[in-house]
Amino acid sequence: MILSIICLIFLVINGYVGYVAWRRTKSADDYLVAGRETHPFIMALSYGATFISTAAIVGFGGVAANYGMGILWLVFLNILIGIFIAFVFFGKRTRKMGHNLGALTFPEFLSRRFDSRFIQYFSGAVIFIGMPLYAAVVLVGMARFVETTLQIDYNIALVVMAVIVAAYVIFGGIRGVMYTDALQGSIMFFGTIFLLIAIYWMLGGVVDANQALTNLVNVVPANSTAAATATGFTGWTTMPSLGSPFWWTLVSSLILGVGIGVLSQPQLVVRFMTVKSHRELNRAVLIGGVFIFAITFGAYVVGSLSNVYFFQTTGQTAVQAAGGNLDKVIPAFIAAAMPLWFTYLFMVALLSAAMSTLSAQFHVQGTAFGRDIYETLVRKTGGSSVRMARIGIVIAVLIAVIMGFILPSSIVALGTSLWFGITAAAFLAIYVAAIYWKRATKEGAIAGLVSGAAVSLFWLLFGFKKTAEPLGVSKALMGQSTIITSVPWPTVDPMIVALPVAVVATIVVSLLTKPPEKEFIDKCFQGVDRFKGK
Repeated sequence: MILSIICLIFLVINGYVGYVAWRRTKSADDYLVAGRETHPFIMALSYGATFISTAAIVGFGGVAANYGMGILWLVFLNILIGIFIAFVFFGKRTRKMGHNLGALTFPEFLSRRFDSRFIQYFSGAVIFIGMPLYAAVVLVGMARFVETTLQIDYNIALVVMAVIVAAYVIFGGIRGVMYTDALQGSIMFFGTIFLLIAIYWMLGGVVDANQALTNLVNVVPANSTAAATATGFTGWTTMPSLGSPFWWTLVSSLILGVGIGVLSQPQLVVRFMTVKSHRELNRAVLIGGVFIFAITFGAYVVGSLSNVYFFQTTGQTAVQAAGGNLDKVIPAFIAAAMPLWFTYLFMVALLSAAMSTLSAQFHVQGTAFGRDIYETLVRKTGGSSVRMARIGIVIAVLIAVIMGFILPSSIVALGTSLWFGITAAAFLAIYVAAIYWKRATKEGAIAGLVSGAAVSLFWLLFGFKKTAEPLGVSKALMGQSTIITSVPWPTVDPMIVALPVAVVATIVVSLLTKPPEKEFIDKCFQGVDRFKGK
């Protein structure tokens, strides 16, 4: 009864907020960039809630239970790169240049900056084809929590979640996304802080809890001490051995992949184009920084300390207690350690986390399909942009649900880091060139975009063991699961390999081709270097 009332109130409030957004959505500009007049508080919470989802709380909370406090370096990168550098050094220039070019989506921004239709539909295709993996793992994270804590069938939770989110995204556009994000982000913030306080109180305070985790140095995340030590594990409160497989997975995929990849996330970049001046971005930095710190620090610390709780109560590590599935660690801890009323409330916090990120993902996939692929190929603009975007959202939802049914266990954090790495490899080099390097050419941007995406895909299929082995393409063609078997290469994230290739390709080809016209560059960079006022 209590659960039904809480969920009903939550859904009614979200429905009302989505309705308000629908009433205020009158044009394509409203649907795609919220009329460029978003309040900094709403923008900051929307950015943070989109960035941090069940992937962070459930997925990376489970990763923290397996890797320990070393994952806290990701909190540092989330704030330094994901908030400060993103807002101050990327957001301001993106907002002004996007306004100069009249861009409404991230692919359109890149396309107009380099005067290339190919960049727009190729980038749109990368987003529409690749992002369903990210959307699917966010759905999985929420469904696993519902399955573990409320004993509701996983498949039912998956479908219901997707349908609810799709409804307000289809009708409300980015206004619906950002308004509900602000509400959902507030719920996430307080829910995670309460959980962090609760686990420290439960384990005897900050000092005693952290010391207890340190003392579990011989209780390793593998079947035997020898096996874990060989991979580089040195303790729950220390970093793994430098250069070991354990270290490479933690640092290259989880810390660097997400920490750097955030800069080129299309669903986050578009937020910069929804505010009316640089002042709004300045005001949003503090709000976003506090929000990101509270959610990520809280989730990662709770995940790590859950090992102490489970070892004291069951004699097992957190991952063992969750049946070996990293995605079930946080749900299992909450179900076992927290009172029922908190389980219900935290479910609402996780619903908020999942819905805020899913709404942004579905929206950006829909706009990629409608504006960046369809409109660019058929050269037709107007009302068809919103109509085709809504069709794209429906397709994206269906793909995400289907993938949610078939993805393996412990996939949430891996899927998130893979998507962040793919976008960094494909977009980051040309995005930096777009806003900072006036000498960058259309040919150079295309070379960087295509080479980054191609090398990333190649390494996913043939070099990165976590994806190459289950996909089996390398095994079928080369006779071995990865083309390079010597350590550390099978554990090196695709971004580490592909991003340098994209950077070199962008620079070299730009220098070898004719510079863009000065008049065009002046139009793109008009007012970009002036960060005061509008």
